[in-house]
Amino acid sequence: MIKEQEENVVCINETNPAHPWYYNLKYLAAGIIFGIIFVKAEVISWFRIQEMFRLQSFHMYGIIGSAVLVGMISVWLIKKFNIRTIYGEPITLTPKKFNKGQIYGGLIFGFGWAITGACPGPLFAQIGTGALAVSVTLLSAVAGTWVYGYLRDKLPH
Repeated sequence: MIKEQEENVVCINETNPAHPWYYNLKYLAAGIIFGIIFVKAEVISWFRIQEMFRLQSFHMYGIIGSAVLVGMISVWLIKKFNIRTIYGEPITLTPKKFNKGQIYGGLIFGFGWAITGACPGPLFAQIGTGALAVSVTLLSAVAGTWVYGYLRDKLPH
């Protein structure tokens, strides 16, 4: 039972260092830079997203594919060189079991992405550019996450 619970845990942080409030400003700066990159790469463009789902343009597939490639290389480097967190903790990557709920979740995510023209990453960049209608999508994503967290123990995993 404990082993099964460990596999379902998304993130385990073994340390809880206390830092002053300004310590988190670096994350704000990284988020702003990431948002600027999203805007310049047109990742937040509703039209680019619609082109992707209509199979009219390779632009978004190229961005997603390069992100997957960077992720694969990063995981390989972490494993090969036994890289640790900035606090010295080991990074453990546990294999996940496949279940049909992942297909259903992926389909729901994809349909939501196609309908709204926004996925969770670029939502904040879209709002930052003045597309305030995306706030409805953000609130829906937060509500959906809350409902899942509330019902998680009752769902078949």
